[in-house]
Amino acid sequence: MDLVDGMKTFVAAVETGSFTAAADRLGISKKLVSKYVAQLEDRLGVRLLHRTTRKLSLTEAGQGYYARCADLIEEIEALATSMRTEGEGLCGTLRISAPSSFGELYVLPLVRDFGALHPDLTIDLRLNDRYVDLAEEGFDLAIRIGAMEDSSMISRRLATAEMWVVATPDFLRSHGTPQVPGDLADFNCIRDTNMRAGQAWPFTVNGQSQRIAVDGKFLVNSATATRRLALGGHGLALCPDYVISADVAAGRLIRVLADFAVPALDIRAVFLNPRHMPVKQRMFMDFLSRRFRECPGWANLNDRDQGRGAS
Repeated sequence: MDLVDGMKTFVAAVETGSFTAAADRLGISKKLVSKYVAQLEDRLGVRLLHRTTRKLSLTEAGQGYYARCADLIEEIEALATSMRTEGEGLCGTLRISAPSSFGELYVLPLVRDFGALHPDLTIDLRLNDRYVDLAEEGFDLAIRIGAMEDSSMISRRLATAEMWVVATPDFLRSHGTPQVPGDLADFNCIRDTNMRAGQAWPFTVNGQSQRIAVDGKFLVNSATATRRLALGGHGLALCPDYVISADVAAGRLIRVLADFAVPALDIRAVFLNPRHMPVKQRMFMDFLSRRFRECPGWANLNDRDQGRGAS
């Protein structure tokens, strides 16, 4: 007996509830199903199934083995399928949701490159800042920034974004520079309503988390719009570094309050149950992860990830 065949037979028996139904699923005899399961148990040295004339039930050892085995079989089958289709290219439609600013800056170029590798694949990229229901709206995956709110979602972390407080040199010359987060009450602050921070920006002060109330003339719902207002000298802005790092490097914006850390945000690809994931979705996920690891714009990702735990 091949080990993988034994694992597939065991999984089929558990999921169908009987050797007869497993035999029908696999297209083999009931006798061979029973033989494969028995040989797998002999190989492992444990009993996996309780057998009665009416039904099968998992032993304690079988429960633990099934949980791992089912995922491994899914991975093996997905790998085999991806190898068969990789040379042929993908087809069908891949539906992706992403935040507007991050999507335009980073997801769109990656979607373009992935599409070039698979000319028969249609990619439907929707850029908006609302929360989408993947199952109800038919999305294969979504890119989300910030804390995971839905425990039913599975996610893969792609990167992290730091949050910087910035303003133009002219604004700081005219209005002064805040020295501690509490000084923000005296400044015009540009507020991004898409961010949870909203009207109270989070900082770490003397090792303690604090939320500092801010106010200002402009409220917008876009990180790129926040950046443009900051570049126009309209106030201090709290922006993700992926939007403004080039401006800071060029001196167009100055980072302030850098000694008071603002909580970083995880950038994740989220999706439904990974079992039975379509090959096009799995391959795009792998493509995203690889490109973010290789992208010079995220060169400090590994340093940020120390102690945070990858997923």
